[in-house]
Amino acid sequence: MNRLVRWLLRSHWGLALVVITANFVGVGAIFLISWAGGVFSRVGDDWHDAAWLIAIYPAFGFTLGIGLAIYDRRKHLRWLDEGRKPTPDEARQLIRLPAAITVRAVLIWLPGIILTVWLVDRFTDYHNTIVIGAGFILGALESAGVIYLILDRLIRPTVPIVAAVLGPTVHPSATVLVRVLVTWAVSGALPGLIVIVVLSDRTTPASDRVRAAWMFSIVALAVGMLATALLARSVATPMRAMYRALDRITRGELDVRVPVGSASEIGRLEHSVNELATTLREQAHMEDMFGKHVGSTVAERALAGSADLTGDVRTVSALFIDVTGSVRLSAEMEPVEFVHKLNRLLATVVAATEDNGGLVNKFQGDAALCIFGAPSALRDNATPALRAARRIRDEVVATGELDIGIGVARGKVFAGDVGSDTRLEFTVIGDAVNEAARLTTVAKEVTRRVLVSDDVVQASAPAERAKWKRHKDIRLRGIPGRTRTWTDIPPNR
Repeated sequence: MNRLVRWLLRSHWGLALVVITANFVGVGAIFLISWAGGVFSRVGDDWHDAAWLIAIYPAFGFTLGIGLAIYDRRKHLRWLDEGRKPTPDEARQLIRLPAAITVRAVLIWLPGIILTVWLVDRFTDYHNTIVIGAGFILGALESAGVIYLILDRLIRPTVPIVAAVLGPTVHPSATVLVRVLVTWAVSGALPGLIVIVVLSDRTTPASDRVRAAWMFSIVALAVGMLATALLARSVATPMRAMYRALDRITRGELDVRVPVGSASEIGRLEHSVNELATTLREQAHMEDMFGKHVGSTVAERALAGSADLTGDVRTVSALFIDVTGSVRLSAEMEPVEFVHKLNRLLATVVAATEDNGGLVNKFQGDAALCIFGAPSALRDNATPALRAARRIRDEVVATGELDIGIGVARGKVFAGDVGSDTRLEFTVIGDAVNEAARLTTVAKEVTRRVLVSDDVVQASAPAERAKWKRHKDIRLRGIPGRTRTWTDIPPNR
């Protein structure tokens, strides 16, 4: 079916074949009405002349309809032949095409119905013009309904292209309600009315009327079953596709796209599903980029909270790391080479910190500040800070690319958001941060390149504390008194 539809769409005779098929349906319905009503049995001796006269307008209308269909094909689908997208005007005209051709078909049928009814009354013994006129009108409407349903199906492959040009659009003539009503009319209402018209003709023998009623009832059941099945499929298929797409979205698969195959409410819904996937994909990308800039923990906290984020005072362990001789290195190396080395160092810092439950709070050029205990509280924030410090030092030494100093201190700090209404930043402020930075400067001269304060070691777990030894008491700039420091014990000692 899809292959046939595409062939009709691309063929210059596609619309003409649709018109021919639909007109044959109408002519067939009128023929059956005339036969069931006994019109053919009441034709006089000059029926040859009557047949020629009656056939004049149908032949004219048939030719006119085919010619207009070929013209419509060239006008409304020229962009398809040229291999380009339609202009907005062309796209809107294509969406309105089924309704426009349907209305035009009715207008072409009406003069023929009036002329044919007059000729039947003039050249036959059948004079019940109301019955025959009503029957012919119902046959014409049946033909017009078939035209609409076929054209609606025919242009469906072009809807994604039209939607790309016009965006989500719903034309009143292409709604699901209109499609359901036309299907009901073609498959149920019109055949039922035809039965009523045939049965209401008292001049027709009872046996003929009963036969006609049976015939049209069977046709109505067959057509109704086929039309209902096609309609149900046209609704169920995209709904199933959207259900599967939404199910994938709920599982986090955001690379979902549903083909927009209709200019009805279903098409709008398909477009909405695509927009939902795009929005969630962009949001996920934003959260990922946000997390890379401020840390995943801070990003989740910011996205889950209100615009007025605050903070509190907490006891944390602060780890500060700085590169030794960074000014000299940047002067001796190419900038790109130095940045690559620095990025490898910072990648080590991030991995070691996050693996131990900490937060890389900020990068300061060739230095980094890591916090353990904020914004996520830790039952023991000293042990993971010491563990991270040893891991960072060991991995940096193993690469041999850079020389560093690491300082770790512990104490109460303010951990929260600072800034303005339009720009906030999570930060920690307190003596522990300052002390860690000062220890880092001294640590660059220590053999193990790590110095930690006594508060950190005393608060750590016994197993971790056993890996550290007293260094000496030192005076740090800006810190009152002397600070008791520790450094880690080399392995195999």
